[in-house]
Formats: sequence, C-alpha cells, structure tokens
Amino acid sequence: MKFIPAGVVPLLLMIHCKLVVGKALPVNTPSPMCENMNLCKPNVVEQTRKLVVLLNATAPDLFSIYLDCQGDPFSSHLDELCNATTTDFPAFQVNRTSHKKEIMVALYKVFAFLNASLGNITRDQEELNPTAKELLERLHNTTKTTRGLISNLTCLLCNKYNVSQVDVTYGKSSKGMNVFKKKQQGCQVLRRYVQVVSQAVHVLLPHLSQA
Repeated sequence: MKFIPAGVVPLLLMIHCKLVVGKALPVNTPSPMCENMNLCKPNVVEQTRKLVVLLNATAPDLFSIYLDCQGDPFSSHLDELCNATTTDFPAFQVNRTSHKKEIMVALYKVFAFLNASLGNITRDQEELNPTAKELLERLHNTTKTTRGLISNLTCLLCNKYNVSQVDVTYGKSSKGMNVFKKKQQGCQVLRRYVQVVSQAVHVLLPHLSQA
C-alpha cells in the first residue's frame, strides 16, 4: 500500500472538483428537426391543406398505374399479394376530436415514412420499368409534394406547437430483395397510402378550416 502524505487527498479532490466545474457542460441545442428553422410563411396552413388534398386526389391513380405496370399476378391477385395491413406504414390514430398538435404529429409520421418509401419504390421502378414514363413521373411528383408537405409540417410543429422531436419509422429497404418482393412491397405501401391519406383529409380539413 502506497503512503499518501497528509493533505494530498484534499488537494487532489479540490483539483478534481475544479476540473469538473471548469469542464464545458452540455447545452440545450436545437434538435436537427428544428435546426435553422425560420418563421412559417403566413399561408403555411393553407398550403398544408392544399398539399394534403392534392396527395389524396392523386393517390388512387398512382396506385392504379403502379399496379398496371407490375402485371400479373399483382393485377389479378390484389387482395392476396397487396395486403396493406402487412406493411410498417404508421397508423393514423387520430380523429376529428383530437388536438391539432396530435394531428400534426401523426401527419408528420405518416409522410416521413411515405417519403422514404417513395425513394425505395422509385429506385426499384427505374430499374424494373424504365420505360414506364407516366408511373415514374407520378412517383417523382408525389415525392416532391410529400417533401413540401413535410417542410410545412416541420415548420408548424417547431414554431406553433413547440415539438422539436418526432419518433418516426421508415420501413424496410428494398435493397437486396428479389424482383417479386420489390414489386410486392411497393404495392402494399401504395395501397396503404391511398387509405391513410384519405383518412388524413377527413380528419384534417375541419381543423385547417378553423385555423
């Protein structure tokens, strides 16, 4: 056992305490979601309404064209192969009586998932159906609209509802899947998207019209 002269231990403790006190402590930095977020545009609520309405109006045609481009057995065994309940698509568990903040958070989760899924689907279709110009164009347009909607929702959540973090899921990557699985995952996601965006419009519009 080493001998420590009297007075050394208190000195070491004092030095340690000074080092701890002098060390930079974590600060409440803004989350990546709200970092560099400016004030929302005056018409952000109206823009959000229009984007949700647009996505709802175009979703059925996107799914129909996607289905046609995949061919059999998808077009002839839709319910069996494109069961929308088997996807990781976030549930839209709000209704017209829910608080606006809850609705905005639910919307953000849905369209963050959709945005990532559209990236997978578009990449796969560019590989599997490179000549399907209408399908690819609709996928690109839906992605553009979705990103605009996410931007508006982010602004509202950060500036109006003081929400700086939302737990989101992004589903499964289609990389490494065989052709059939890629087509099936796209079919399942887009079918569920049609259902959820229709529900979103029904829940959202009364709230936005009151904003």
